[in-house]
Amino acid sequence: MQPVLRKFVVVLTALMVTACSGPGVHFVDTYAPWRKDTELACLRAGLSYTTAYGTMEPELDGPKSCGSIRPVKVTHAGFGIVEMKPAALVRCPMVPAIDDWVRLSVLPAARRYFGQDVVAVDNYGTYSCRPRNNRRGGKLSEHGFANAIDISGFRLADGTRINVKNDWKGGSREREFLRAVYGDACNHFSTTLGPDTNAAHRDHFHFDLARYGKDGLGKVCR
Repeated sequence: MQPVLRKFVVVLTALMVTACSGPGVHFVDTYAPWRKDTELACLRAGLSYTTAYGTMEPELDGPKSCGSIRPVKVTHAGFGIVEMKPAALVRCPMVPAIDDWVRLSVLPAARRYFGQDVVAVDNYGTYSCRPRNNRRGGKLSEHGFANAIDISGFRLADGTRINVKNDWKGGSREREFLRAVYGDACNHFSTTLGPDTNAAHRDHFHFDLARYGKDGLGKVCR
């Protein structure tokens, strides 16, 4: 190998190592074949189009196993009634899960407790190539596969804002609403983590579609 080319390879390798082990990115890889299989199956079945308010985005690639084949940028859920602020960037199987949670859980709960619709959901984070809870050296988060979403709050039709951090232990209606939509999320996602789980989730709900157990049908709802 020529000296100049050898030097280039060394520098490129160093950059790649830095990208995979720098602050907030160093993690234990958790790739599994089912991830590709379920995403491709969803894309082929057109399940990401359960909402008309999403666009297919270019492939997310790396570093390491981070990424998604064809992520979807979701701007609205619940058939356009509820805005995602900001838009959520997620893999295909997350789209119908989010849509169903908003349509079957969030909207009915808002009408029950407040007599009006939720018009916006505060998206606290979706795709991010990082370890779980941002702890350096931990396992790769489901966020790294665009297979998770964090929710920090909701906005009602009259402009009222309901915030997970402030209202989880706030007024009775807000408290009951948040517990209702959080508890119901276990029917739509395989992982649900919230303020009572640990300090890392004191200000938001975490939902994802990780697989648990030999058959992949287990759930972690805390």
